Amino acid sequence: MTEQASSTVPTVRHVPERFRYEIEVDGRTAGFTAYRDRGEQQRVFYHTKIYEAFSGRGLASRLVREALGDVREAGRRVVPVCPYVKAFLDKHEEFADITEPATPDVVRWIEAELR
Repeated sequence: MTEQASSTVPTVRHVPERFRYEIEVDGRTAGFTAYRDRGEQQRVFYHTKIYEAFSGRGLASRLVREALGDVREAGRRVVPVCPYVKAFLDKHEEFADITEPATPDVVRWIEAELR
C-alpha cells in the first residue's frame, strides 16, 4: 500500500436523526448528502457536500449512489433538488425508475421545511 492510499474503504451510513447520509474515510466524516422526507414516498435531496480535505476522490458519487440504493430499498422515490444529485441522476439511468422531478411545488416545500 502506498502512502497516498486510504487504509480503509470509504463507508456510507444513513444518519436519520440528522436527515442525511454521511461518507466516512479513515474514521473521519468526509461529507454528506442531506434530505427531508415528503410524505411516505418521497425523499427530497437538497444539499451534498464533500469537505475540502477529501475532494477529488470520487466520494460524492459513491455517497449519492449508496444513498439512492438505500432509498430504493426503503421503497421511496428520489426528488433531486440538490444540483449534484440531479446531475448524478442525469448520468445514471439505473435510478430513473425511482426518480421524480423537482417541481416548483417541491422546491417551495423544501424551502419552507428548512426555515
